[in-house]
Amino acid sequence: MVKTVVGVTLLAVVLLFGLGWLIQGNNFFLYQVFAPKYEQIRRDTFEQSKAYNQGMIQELQNMQFEYVKATPDQQAALRSIILHRAADFDVSQPEVPPDLRRFIEGLRREKGVK
Repeated sequence: MVKTVVGVTLLAVVLLFGLGWLIQGNNFFLYQVFAPKYEQIRRDTFEQSKAYNQGMIQELQNMQFEYVKATPDQQAALRSIILHRAADFDVSQPEVPPDLRRFIEGLRREKGVK
């Protein structure tokens, strides 16, 4: 009788650990599959937000102002930085001021970047 109770208890503990391991493994598999997709959706949503677009426009306008004040050597460095920051930003959006759009497109032409 005692051996049966100990055996059943031991079997229950092993089954519970096994079930926990199975559930944890399943969660890891699901995370591995779906986490990159969730993160990409979060990033796309962020990049389409009004706050991101206004912040990027403001930052690019500040860089434009610094570029205009800079010496030719400084302008070369700033050109590289500005083009790097604007690489993934759509300057053809209606929110982007026309002067900023022309400025970035001009820098891209100078650098040979489309």
